[in-house]
Amino acid sequence: MKKPLSPAPRAASVPAGAERPRPSFPARLPASAAPQPARKGPAIIPAVQPAAATAVRDERVGAVGAQAMRMAMVQKLQRQGLNHPAVLAAMQAVERHRFVDSALANQAYEDTSLPIGLGQTISKPNVVARMLELLCEGRSERLGRVLEIGTGCGYQAAVLSHLAREVYTIERLRGLHDRARSNLRPFRLPNVHLLLGDGMLGFADGAPYAAIIAAAGGEAIPQAWIDQLAEGGRLVAPALIGPGQQRLIVIDKTAAGPRQQVLEPVLFVPLKSGVS
Repeated sequence: MKKPLSPAPRAASVPAGAERPRPSFPARLPASAAPQPARKGPAIIPAVQPAAATAVRDERVGAVGAQAMRMAMVQKLQRQGLNHPAVLAAMQAVERHRFVDSALANQAYEDTSLPIGLGQTISKPNVVARMLELLCEGRSERLGRVLEIGTGCGYQAAVLSHLAREVYTIERLRGLHDRARSNLRPFRLPNVHLLLGDGMLGFADGAPYAAIIAAAGGEAIPQAWIDQLAEGGRLVAPALIGPGQQRLIVIDKTAAGPRQQVLEPVLFVPLKSGVS
């Protein structure tokens, strides 16, 4: 996994509904969205070296134990009504305990969110599977190019790597971006591209996207996301529909324009702009 280092060339305009060629990598967001000098505040403790962290996590759950716990997790998801075969297979394949702090590794397969640092959390398995099932609904084939807003610890990007041809995942917090890079490195996923930048702007150089998924909720779905969604594509994200009422939103981009569904209540961290 390579950290973006140099600007990607702007893709030429394409006809409506057509997919732009994949931007070259390494890539990064424009200079206007580049990280600003560090501000005074709490120190960020460097993440444990990947090999050492992996060894500690594996020791806590055990290889056989982790496999059994993943199977039990997937069976519970099925009992909760989640049944998309590709999503369940991806949830079974990805070792969630490798994406949480070693002290929490033995809780990794419980249906709960867990802290990952910097005030952020890894979503509980039920929420991840539900959003991915909505993203894949009605599709029997692999998704095309997907944009994930909010990389976090990298877990959902790893699951998405089994469901999509390409995954572009963007994180605004450098500490989490670096942590996700460390977490994902051992998996060697050639179709996952990490970006550090303002997720509210999306990533126009990779558009149009077959699907967009967000792990943070704001007062409204940013127009940039809808603009970067391909015709026929789907966006799944939390958003506020009233004071303290955050719900899951699904937007399908049709030839007649965006079509929105408001689904069940959810609780995600706030969507914020900027890079820090």
